[in-house]
Amino acid sequence: MSDRPSTPLLDTVRYPADLRKLDKEQLPQLADELRAEMISAVSVTGGHLGAGLGVVELTVAIHYVFDTPADRLIWDVGHQAYPHKILTGRRDRIRTIRQGGGLSGFTKRSESEYDPFGAAHSSTSISAALGFAVSNKLAGKPGRAIAVIGDGAMSAGMAYEAMNNAEAAGNRLVVILNDNDMSIAPPVGSLRNSLARLVSSDKYLAPRRVAQKIARAMPEPVRRTARRMEEYARGLVTGGTLFEELGFYYVGPVDGHDVEALVEILENVRDADEGPILVHAVTHKGKGYGPAESSADKYHGVVKFDVVSGKQDKGPGGGPPSYTQVFADALGAEMARDDKVVAITAAMPSGTGLDKVEQRFPERTFDVGIAEQHAVTFAAGLAAQGHRPFCAIYSTFLQRAYDQVVHDVAIQNLPVRFAMDRAGLVGADGCTHAGAFDLAYLGTLPNFVVMAAADEVELTHMVHTMALHDSGPIAVRYPRGNGRGLPMPARPQRLEIGKGRVVREGKTVAILSLGTRLEEAEKAADMLEARGLSTTVADMRFMKPLDEALIRRLLATHEVAVTIEEAAVGGLGAHVLTMASDEGLTDGGLKLRTMRLPDRFQDHDKPEKQYDEAGLNAPHIVETVLKALRRNDIGVEADAGALA
Repeated sequence: MSDRPSTPLLDTVRYPADLRKLDKEQLPQLADELRAEMISAVSVTGGHLGAGLGVVELTVAIHYVFDTPADRLIWDVGHQAYPHKILTGRRDRIRTIRQGGGLSGFTKRSESEYDPFGAAHSSTSISAALGFAVSNKLAGKPGRAIAVIGDGAMSAGMAYEAMNNAEAAGNRLVVILNDNDMSIAPPVGSLRNSLARLVSSDKYLAPRRVAQKIARAMPEPVRRTARRMEEYARGLVTGGTLFEELGFYYVGPVDGHDVEALVEILENVRDADEGPILVHAVTHKGKGYGPAESSADKYHGVVKFDVVSGKQDKGPGGGPPSYTQVFADALGAEMARDDKVVAITAAMPSGTGLDKVEQRFPERTFDVGIAEQHAVTFAAGLAAQGHRPFCAIYSTFLQRAYDQVVHDVAIQNLPVRFAMDRAGLVGADGCTHAGAFDLAYLGTLPNFVVMAAADEVELTHMVHTMALHDSGPIAVRYPRGNGRGLPMPARPQRLEIGKGRVVREGKTVAILSLGTRLEEAEKAADMLEARGLSTTVADMRFMKPLDEALIRRLLATHEVAVTIEEAAVGGLGAHVLTMASDEGLTDGGLKLRTMRLPDRFQDHDKPEKQYDEAGLNAPHIVETVLKALRRNDIGVEADAGALA
């Protein structure tokens, strides 16, 4: 790791008010120092790198021109906001980012007044900024709202829904399109900035206003024709016709790394009467750091790395494969076996493992962009036509398509297969990416089969089971991280729907586990056995349909039963309690307890600490059992050391 860089100019800037005291000519140096500071910080903590490097100059220019925080700056997703955090009073904590008790890796309202809207999911910024802008308009306040949205986020329908409604905000709304990948308009050198300065300047806008006044005196057909001629003339040069059609005044494309030009353009935008305005800035992801520029995908999110070489600290090699890799391997095997199996993801091919699948089956692998709603209904259409679609979407992102899951899949009982990565707690990404709610939001739907893999072997069996399940929708959830290192089967098994398995048999305590808490349940069983409490451990496999026969047997033959799952209330425990209540299984004095994630959003930390905080590790299971027994005068005393 290298030492901290020399940043004499950045050292004078703690808040944007300090930034505005600088001369415009000093801003390129400030941007260079800000970029160096960000690289140094992320090399120590890990986190999102490429996106933040690409918006350094934009960040400087926005805070230099606009009166933040009175003017509300909203970053879409928020993973590119590290430079913003450095400039808004959080530089002294930037090396705590994504660490337990440290700064969030995304924008967060409780963290700073300069973060007016929290984010981590894509494509929300324009809607939120519109809300701020219209609120100011209704209250007669002067503040503007600035939304910075990436070209990838523009693939989501929500962005266009917001733009279609944005005219209500007038010039109080500014949208900056950070185009760092797709070619909306290719770079054309200095002409690009000259054109943008022209169309954003009063020299252009004033005559345009005069022409508009003259046109308003003309008959409507003439006025309409004149307006279209001007819009399409600018659209041919700038590529802005689409945005004009949505009610925006388009400025661009501009060089997103020329901070002085950006300042001049944004000053024109700030002072314009026209609006809403969209500024199209072309940037380069990873700008200013060679390894990130040449390999943007590998440097989007990084672990700790050496600044000089760019080499990331991947830790010791070997070990069990990740659940993501196990899923990808299993799905690839199913696609090789059956040409009706197709794979769909929503802008997360590498995160879901489908990038490897696509290499083998490019014609049957689809990345639809940040469009989870479309992904689900697209899969429903494929299923209705006889294909076997696997929709691989993070649990937290599938939430965005819940209406489609209900209306287009469940009601029609279409066999769409949902693979939900990142189930449970996810460490440094925190509550915005935690897969806490899928068991509750899928388990309540008729026709659904919902599974949770206890380990990598079970995940392989479940993928195979899903591929063969044609009678309705089916889902599997699995966590971020690596498996247990179990030997993989030569051939996967087809599981019987709704049937769990008993992994160890006992007489007094029954632990009903769903998902990867099974390992902790087995540890807890060992601890309970050491206290003379014979313990059964069951891997339920299915949250829906429940293995009712197994549940009846366990509840009828044990004194204490505990359910445990890596999900919010409303999952396995709630369904077991409902069944037990309906059938009177607790009427004879059975002590039934449920263990699940707490009813709050947990902050980012290491996963093992998060689960300890959630009370879902082996000692917590033991404590739950012993408390249940003590409350009923069984006379078992807890060993304080075992509960530590």
